[in-house]
Amino acid sequence: MDLVLDIATWISMLIGCFFVLITGYGLLKFPDLYTRIHAGGMADTLASFLIFGGLALQSGFSLVTAKLFFIVAFLFLTSPTATYALAQATFVAGLKPKLDGFGEEADNTESETEDGAKPNNSESKSD
Repeated sequence: MDLVLDIATWISMLIGCFFVLITGYGLLKFPDLYTRIHAGGMADTLASFLIFGGLALQSGFSLVTAKLFFIVAFLFLTSPTATYALAQATFVAGLKPKLDGFGEEADNTESETEDGAKPNNSESKSD
């Protein structure tokens, strides 16, 4: 039984560490602040849950486990709230999201003619 508990602990903690690495990579590679905030907020919350869950499995049913669950509950409340507050303050301050490569702009750049001219959108859409 101890072996199964140890394996579950290691799997949980390794997956949590993997999500921390993904978060760091996303913070370095995403193009603007809003996508970086999203990467940091989402994956970091899941990673902390997995790491603290693995620690709780290892500590057994004790006061340490209760403290770990309080830490996880605190992180679940504060991490998304801080992410939202940071994104809202940035938007109010005037930094707009980068929209390159999304929506109709991406469709128009792909459908350029051979001489580089963009087609008229009213003619290409038939609603």
